[in-house]
Amino acid sequence: MGPVNRRRFLTTGAVTAGVLALGAAPAVARPAPPIEVAPLGPDFLWGVASSGFQSEGRAPDSNWTRYIAAGKTEDPYRDSVDFYSRYRSDIALAAQLGVGVYRIGIEWARVQPHPGAWDGNGLRYYDDVIATIRGAGMRPMLTLDHWVYPGWEFDRGGWRRDETVADWLTYARAVVDRYAGHDPLWITFNEPAVYLMNEVRHGGIGVADIPAVQDRMAAAHNAIYDHIHSVRPGSMVSSNVAYIPTADDAVNGGFLNRIAAKLDYIGIDYYYGFSPEGVLARFPDPTKLWTVSLQSEGIYYALDHYARRYPGMPLYIVENGMPTENGHPRADGSGRADLLRDTVYWLQRAAADGMNLMGYNYWSLTDNYEWGSYTPRFGLYTVDVLHDPALTRRPTDAVAAYAAITAAGGVPGNYRPTRAPARCSVTDGLSSCIDQVTVPR
Repeated sequence: MGPVNRRRFLTTGAVTAGVLALGAAPAVARPAPPIEVAPLGPDFLWGVASSGFQSEGRAPDSNWTRYIAAGKTEDPYRDSVDFYSRYRSDIALAAQLGVGVYRIGIEWARVQPHPGAWDGNGLRYYDDVIATIRGAGMRPMLTLDHWVYPGWEFDRGGWRRDETVADWLTYARAVVDRYAGHDPLWITFNEPAVYLMNEVRHGGIGVADIPAVQDRMAAAHNAIYDHIHSVRPGSMVSSNVAYIPTADDAVNGGFLNRIAAKLDYIGIDYYYGFSPEGVLARFPDPTKLWTVSLQSEGIYYALDHYARRYPGMPLYIVENGMPTENGHPRADGSGRADLLRDTVYWLQRAAADGMNLMGYNYWSLTDNYEWGSYTPRFGLYTVDVLHDPALTRRPTDAVAAYAAITAAGGVPGNYRPTRAPARCSVTDGLSSCIDQVTVPR
């Protein structure tokens, strides 16, 4: 997940694309809305998501510690929310929600602090985290690269170099060999398009490097996909994309085209929708995520977009959540529990309309370091890193809401969203404006 970084698209390319390249409506009209929505069933995967660097603390030397030291971020890192020493209690909090999946990131810099040198303490730390997840009755989802690479790789030139692919694969194969027996769900690269944008913003690569870096990351994904399947043939592997309203194909299509043959499911991160009425009501400031328009029905459109692009492919919402400004109420009145329930209603609608939806992760279990700032708060449990030395985990109203959802397999059949769908959503171009989803009275 990311703050300023991710949603710059909303006021630049996305707005332009929404006007100039809205796209075509689906060939088949949407089904009539059901009077009652069915639960998602016992095989559906409910989860929570996090990343390594954003949560762990005690960060080893990496590209991101360099960016922070260079003054390129709003807040210092400190020890983030100290998942490194509190993982047992945090995993217990997740288990109490009734979820079956816990997503974490493996930090390359923590397990390989020097070229050719492995850190036994770092590896044993992840051994214990994964064993604790398994012991709590959950399945790990392991992210191999969540935008962070070692300082020594940064000194070599990072993703500007062809040789970084071999370095990355040395690390990734070691992780796969060590943890494939736990049958995790795998994410290779988190949000590749946003990863590249962050590297450009902070100087890790230049704009002219983007096509070559995309090729390198795709080559790395494809190679580790093959290795994962050679170690454990039934594995499920993806690279999750940040869904960009109105412009998703332009932003994410290039990378997905490079790896389409090496995907077992489509991982989608959905946070924001887009509609003219929403922009007129409050033009979003992408540097302040809590001002960006939320649109729960947009998750239906995002899923529909990928269901049509990859017919029959399993779809997994790898990240979804709501930002607040330091935990304060949002100006638009959206509440965390209500938005979660509304979102899950649209997941049930998507499944009812035949989309092959396999899972959903809430971002995130706790607040964390949002790539330079502690101001955006996404956690089910809020943590005030800058003002609470105890790093107390305080439950939001969404904790009880999510526990009820996982117990029932969704919201009640007669549930109705707290907010009606936007009259003209262009989240998926004209397909989500001409043929809008509706809610029965």
